[in-house]
Formats: sequence, C-alpha cells, structure tokens
Amino acid sequence: MKLSRYEQETIVNYNAGEQTATVYTRDKAVMRKLDTLVADFPDTYKLLEQDEVSKTYSLPKSYVSYRKPKKLNEEQREQARKKMLEINSKNDKHL
Repeated sequence: MKLSRYEQETIVNYNAGEQTATVYTRDKAVMRKLDTLVADFPDTYKLLEQDEVSKTYSLPKSYVSYRKPKKLNEEQREQARKKMLEINSKNDKHL
C-alpha cells in the first residue's frame, strides 16, 4: 500500500507518570532507523506492534530529545560549503 507524504506520519507519545515512550510511525525511513536500534539494543528498544503500513515501538522516554538549532558563523558555513563541494565532486567522478 502506497501512502502519501502526508499519511507517512510519526507520533511520539509519553506522559509524566511513566518512563517509557511509544513511537507510532508510518514513515519507512523512521521504521528503518528504529528497526536497526531494536536489532542492536533489544533490551532498550522494542517493536510492540506492526501491520502492513505501520509499526509501534517502545523506548525510554529519556531518549526522546529536543535540540537547539546549530548556529554557524560565516567561517564555519564557508568551510562546510567547501567540504560539500569537494564531496560532491568526488561523487561525480565515480559516476
């Protein structure tokens, strides 16, 4: 079943009274990441349910993260731009 981009949702749910969060997703990229974590850390990440379009996982609530946006100064931005140009030119040579 092909889902639209809008239908490929991910919902993270937790409350103050429990130490566990649940993640419901229909996004294949999120599923791949969480499936890898389930395989590598089965005591921490668990697959709870799945059907043909979605999966539900369990993980410690403390692993849900909120981050500040990264601020780059002009010098850092220029270094990153040059590095990406270099990487892209190497990739173009391999094609």
